[in-house]
Amino acid sequence: MKEIVFIETGMGTDVHGQNVTKAAVRAVHNAIHFNSMPGIKKILPDQDLNNMHVNVKLAIPADKELLDEEAIRKEIPYGTVTIQVQDGGMATSSGILLEDKEDKNDLMYIVIASVEVGY
Repeated sequence: MKEIVFIETGMGTDVHGQNVTKAAVRAVHNAIHFNSMPGIKKILPDQDLNNMHVNVKLAIPADKELLDEEAIRKEIPYGTVTIQVQDGGMATSSGILLEDKEDKNDLMYIVIASVEVGY
């Protein structure tokens, strides 16, 4: 990315089911759905939203192989999306194991997202 013009951050949780993808999608959704970038088209090459570059950084508390990156990309409506995953976030007790919610244990997963927007 030549120029970063906006950075958004968010957090997402999967309380039951230990689904790191669900928590990551929620973190990205949290980062981007409370913001507006009305001037972004003016600074993008050819004033085209598809020329936007979006770098999603995720800190996850589980095996990176469990993350469905395509589900994350679907949260970003425009541009070229890259995803970087690192250890982090949190796995902590939800206080209860609910088998009907597909819990394997009592852990909840918390994922942190940083979404960089630029060109």
